[in-house]
Amino acid sequence: MTETQRLIGPPLGELNQMTDLSAVPQSLSPLLTSIRRHLHKNPEIGLAEFETSRFIREVLEMHGLNVQGPFAETGLWVDIEGEHPGPMVAYRADIDALPIQDTKDVPYASTNSGLGHLCGHDAHTTIAIGVALLLSGLRHLIHGSVRVFFQPNEEGIPSGAPLMIEEGVLEGVEAVFACHVDPTLPVGQFGLAAGPITASADRFRIRVMAPTTGHSARPHQSVDTIWIATQIMADLYQLIGRVTDARNSAVLAICRVHAGEAYNVLPAIAELGGTVRCTENDDRKHIREQIVRTATELGKMHDAQTKVDFDNGAPPVINDKDLAKLVEEAILETHGPEAIFEIPRPSMGAEDFAHYLTHVPGLLLRVGTSTGPDTSHPLHDSDFDVDESSLSIASQLMSRVLIKFLQQPTNGSV
Repeated sequence: MTETQRLIGPPLGELNQMTDLSAVPQSLSPLLTSIRRHLHKNPEIGLAEFETSRFIREVLEMHGLNVQGPFAETGLWVDIEGEHPGPMVAYRADIDALPIQDTKDVPYASTNSGLGHLCGHDAHTTIAIGVALLLSGLRHLIHGSVRVFFQPNEEGIPSGAPLMIEEGVLEGVEAVFACHVDPTLPVGQFGLAAGPITASADRFRIRVMAPTTGHSARPHQSVDTIWIATQIMADLYQLIGRVTDARNSAVLAICRVHAGEAYNVLPAIAELGGTVRCTENDDRKHIREQIVRTATELGKMHDAQTKVDFDNGAPPVINDKDLAKLVEEAILETHGPEAIFEIPRPSMGAEDFAHYLTHVPGLLLRVGTSTGPDTSHPLHDSDFDVDESSLSIASQLMSRVLIKFLQQPTNGSV
């Protein structure tokens, strides 16, 4: 028995006995719980998920799947070929953790100090493994092929999605799906929306620079970088809704300011930085231009030099309308209308799944994971947890969605 088998048990022998998704092995749920708990105990930061990647590979290979990779340092994928011809559809999971201490008092709490799966990526990875295992036993229903892939570094900038795209993960793929845990929804309910579902997220830094330091008693004889920086900040806070349509969601937040050490010296450099988030790509471009213009013009006005840098984050996730209809039909067929939560407006958080949607149609689905106070902590909270009964439910639903996509009369095209 391998170490992985000792941790999660033997391979599921019932997978090849399935005729459809109504006959899912009862042993799937405890298997997924064991997988998720191992991942939760052993979180790794983006692009360093080496043990996570090894574990994913071993679980899939235990079940007879041919795993390809690594790609982008720690990424993997597995292709499940159907018994019928057709196109390829993809399903994505992210595998990295956050640099946050896990403070839960549970047996599966993180054993890696300062790191925790507090955004649910361990659950996403587990659900994707469940999808791969289920589809491997249902090849007779697959008209084409499904690529299930595991992406590193969703949380970082630059993130792992562009790296996976460069490695060819989308070659031949006609559409891509993913899900994200949602502690605001109960288990068995799914958050669905067509159009924007998350915002873009770009980081900016502005440096205000003077030729020399100055004396606090005589600011009129110096270039006061802090005074200039405060004017830049005041103007930036007024951009949203003044240079963009107020009906479009956007937010600008200044989150760090640094200047000087002494109480009586005007510093030569003042630096500020933060994030700007938009649900419209046109607004994203325009606000960036206005940030540069504001900092440059105010600096010139007061004889300071300014430098503006951006770290390009993810664009907004914009769910394809036809794919949203397909997912809605799958939920209605299996869970009924009460299982659908229509998301009224996009989250201003970001998801690097958006990078894939600049190449192919795609959809991100919210999966309810709450059954009480312990599983209702918000994402990135140090006590974040999920109800693990949601794992097999999501794996079944997403497997059905992928099969349904490939069985369309249009041969996978939407």
